[in-house]
Amino acid sequence: MTDGRAALERLLDIARGDTGQSRKVANFLLAWWNAGECGGFDLTDLWGVDTAIALDMLRVFALLAACRQYPDSMGYSTQFEAMVRAWRPAAEASERKETL
Repeated sequence: MTDGRAALERLLDIARGDTGQSRKVANFLLAWWNAGECGGFDLTDLWGVDTAIALDMLRVFALLAACRQYPDSMGYSTQFEAMVRAWRPAAEASERKETL
């Protein structure tokens, strides 16, 4: 597993939590998933996470620059859909309405 993917796995674990750092990590990851529906990421949120988490965010940012793919095409749709349900329930409800 590459450094970027290992960092992504760690961030996904953190985003499953319910802390302030979990929210910031989820915001970061969901900006990649769908910034228009899930909101962007405030770069100053890096100040509110532990250094190790911020470094993992940088690793994932580098992974995104290199792979140029969305997380679902990398095999992470289930994890990101769960994150939307947990952190953006309004976006999930809106998406369900569009598919009906």
